[in-house]
Amino acid sequence: MDAAALPSGSCPMRFLMAEHVRIFDTTLRDGEQAPGFSLRVSEKLRLARQLDALGVDIIEAGFPIASPADAEAVHRIAQEVRRPTIACLARAHRADLEKAAEAIKPAEKGRIHTFIATSDLHLQAKLRMSREQCLEAAVEAVRFARHHTFDVQFSAEDATRSDMEFLCRVVEAVIKAGANTINLPDTVGYATPDETRDFFTNIRSRVPNADKVVFSTHCHDDLGLAVANSIAAVQGGATQVECTVNGIGERAGNASLEEIVMAFKVRQERLPYTTSVNTLELYPSSEMLTRLTGQGVQVNKAIVGRNAFAHEAGIHQDGMMKDRRTYEIMRAEDVGAPWNPLVLGKHSGRHAVQRRCKDLGFDVEGGELVEVYRALMVIADERKLISDNDVVAVISAVRTGSVRHDHVDPFDTPSGVAATHHHPTGYGHGV
Repeated sequence: MDAAALPSGSCPMRFLMAEHVRIFDTTLRDGEQAPGFSLRVSEKLRLARQLDALGVDIIEAGFPIASPADAEAVHRIAQEVRRPTIACLARAHRADLEKAAEAIKPAEKGRIHTFIATSDLHLQAKLRMSREQCLEAAVEAVRFARHHTFDVQFSAEDATRSDMEFLCRVVEAVIKAGANTINLPDTVGYATPDETRDFFTNIRSRVPNADKVVFSTHCHDDLGLAVANSIAAVQGGATQVECTVNGIGERAGNASLEEIVMAFKVRQERLPYTTSVNTLELYPSSEMLTRLTGQGVQVNKAIVGRNAFAHEAGIHQDGMMKDRRTYEIMRAEDVGAPWNPLVLGKHSGRHAVQRRCKDLGFDVEGGELVEVYRALMVIADERKLISDNDVVAVISAVRTGSVRHDHVDPFDTPSGVAATHHHPTGYGHGV
């Protein structure tokens, strides 16, 4: 990139030194564990192919010990999806690990992802084991997994609430045992971004063999901080991010894949990181997940929500018609989403109504535009949104003289008619 093309205040060297971040997609494992998101084997295979097209580095295809169907799904994905690494989850139990090893056997690049909780709360209340027993189980699990695959990932469940000294002991030990990737999850979405950045920096500085492995982050969204915490982890030295399409997952969900990827792409001057994701497949991936699960995304969801690139406020619409950069920091086309930005509603202005009329093949100006605008605003108050059919019907009614109004709004007075105010874009707020 030419230095002259860089955003104001940015440093060209930061673009040259951009670090690659691996995207570990766990939509088919953690995402599918969320209530209402269960998928059949054929559906998981279809989504895995889409994740391959999306360009993720690792697909966590399932938890084989959980059910025969999950084991079959992992096995079939390992057979048929060849480019990305295919991972599957296993507790630090021999039966889990054997099932995982069998499931990923056909993979071109297979990974066993084994885990055990390391926080005192989980050890005492859930696992009923001591720290030393935990350490022994973690090391044994990694050693066993390495007998079946070179690529072994270890996760310290509830890492962000674990004792730092003990966690460092575990991390050091599993690296010695053969783990290639160390994942440190914020399992219950408790951490804040500043804590997360310091957490990864601290771990990497205190563990003697930390430079031999990839550090990974896995953040949940219980406080709405999963994406921010994931980015903070990368700033603290993590080079793998675990995330899901649409941010689905246990409880409040996981970090949203599309938000992380686009944050890196849009804010390169502040976040000098790259991924292998093809952003044109972000929206299609979201849509496929929605169709397969029957669970839609919230309309104002960043990147893939219905309103992510939609504008109803008159001032916004006026700006968009003049230069879309006034109210959009990225293009819908860049994420594979359809772009139809001007939504007609009660906050819309005359310019947007006139544009929609023109798009539908009608030239309306002056007094006729005011009549059409006023009639559409009456509809908008009742229906919230105005359809193209509404616009056509209103134009026809105005031109046949069947629309009546008892008053004239001074804001809508056309040019050539006396008025005390001029409001060219409607009532929509601008901030």
